[in-house]
Parts: sequence; C-alpha cells; structure tokens
Amino acid sequence: MIVYYNPLAANGKGLENAQKIKELSNEKIEFKDIHEVDYADMLKSEEKIVLCGGDGTISRLVNSVDEIPDEREIYYFPAGTGNDFTRDIGKDGLVLLNPYIKDLPTATVKGKSFKILNGIGYGIDGYCCEIGDKLRQSSDKPVNYPAIAIKGVLYDFKPRNAVAVVDGKKYEFKKVWLAPTMNGRYYGGGMCITPKQDRLNPERKITFAVWHDAGKLTTLMRFSSIFKGEHIKYPKMFTMIEGYDIEVKFDRPTPLQADGETITDVESYTMKSAVLAKNKETV
Repeated sequence: MIVYYNPLAANGKGLENAQKIKELSNEKIEFKDIHEVDYADMLKSEEKIVLCGGDGTISRLVNSVDEIPDEREIYYFPAGTGNDFTRDIGKDGLVLLNPYIKDLPTATVKGKSFKILNGIGYGIDGYCCEIGDKLRQSSDKPVNYPAIAIKGVLYDFKPRNAVAVVDGKKYEFKKVWLAPTMNGRYYGGGMCITPKQDRLNPERKITFAVWHDAGKLTTLMRFSSIFKGEHIKYPKMFTMIEGYDIEVKFDRPTPLQADGETITDVESYTMKSAVLAKNKETV
C-alpha cells in the first residue's frame, strides 16, 4: 500500500495524521509526499493507492487528470481541517473514492474551468477565505473564520444584488449574503448549506442556494443555523433551486471560494452538471 499524503494538510500535520492509517491496516505501508509525485504516474502504480489529505487534495487530483478508470481503485483517508467531503458522505476511515469523483460538475470562473468536489461559495464565505488567506501570510496562528464572518457581517462585507439563471430561468435577489452552488451538502468546515443535495443523485443535479433579503442583525442571529441545516426553516430569506446549468452574477466584484481555493474580484460564475457534457457528447 502506498499512502500519498499532503504534508500541508491540517495546518502542517498531514504526515502525522496519515500515520493513523497504520491502525486500520496490517499491510506494509509506504508514505510518499503528494507534492513530489505526478498524479498520472501515481495512477500507473500497481500498489493499493491511498490519498491522504483534505478536500483540496482530492480537488487537485480530479483537476490534474482527465479521467480515472473505474478499475484503478483509489482510497481516501481524511487528514485535513474542514473535511467537508467526509462529513457529507458520512463514512470514516478508508473510503473508496472512485464513485464520488466520477461525473463531477464543472465550474467556470474568469474564463478558467475546473471540476468541483463540494461546491462554490460566493459572498461572505468567499470574503472569509480571502481574509483568512491574508492572515495566514502574516501569522502561524489558526484562522478564526467565525470571528471573520461576524466582523464581516457587522462592518466590512456589504450584501450584493444578484441575478441567477438556472436552466434558462432568471431569478433576481436583493441584499445577498451567500450565493453558493453545491455538489454536496457541506462546505466551509461544517456548514450544511444545502441539506437536500445528494452528490450521487442519479440525475447529477446541483443546487443553487441564496441567503437574501436579510439585515445585519437577522443574518447574525440566523447564521449559526446553517451548521445544522436549519436555515431552510426561513424561506423568506433562504432559497434553494436545483438544476443542471447555473449562472450567478453579482452587481459588483466579490471574493469566491471553490473547494476552499480563493478567487478574488469575481463578477460571475457558472456551474454545469456532468449530465450536460455527456448529452453534448451523444449529440
């Protein structure tokens, strides 16, 4: 068994966390730094493969190779900080990754397209990632995202107006705080933003979610409900729409995070289900 680990995962504890695999297997284990390995070469190995890291490690895999054959089994062991993928699928320990990385949706931001594992966060969640990245550059202390979010709601982040087009139908929203599109239920280290989304749904639909028409105090009071998926009890300020082809535009540039990677000054994004690409191939 070869364990390809991300040493940067979990604030530099990637290898330490990867060592826990020894408790789950009696096989002979070889540990390799994922940054020193070509993903295509990794897939050629005849050994059992285990990918060990956070959600970003999986994201880099699926965006580094065109396709992973079903017969080339890849296992995953969570060793990150957020671990939203593992939280979503509800499985601990070693997990066969193949079913979850097949037919992923594709996002396009600023002309660049890439596959999405969990989802895109657009709004104050992207703002929090942008501020968190800046803090990490100047300090080794853990980033307090809830504190960033509270400060952002109260002072720095101003809600946007947004237009969303889902499968050709146009929707307009005022005072938008969040406008993600999701392949899974969780993002942001435990926020159950789309509790009804199933990443393995046969139709491969994705879900657009929007937090809108809410003031600062109401947003602060209700924000914690996202972590349990209870925010859907407030339909006047939260809307979910399923679809295959989703485009979201804000009225001014806004930070965005895609599977934890920050992209600044984004005016719009699109996300398309893998079903659309397959349909085009068969035409």
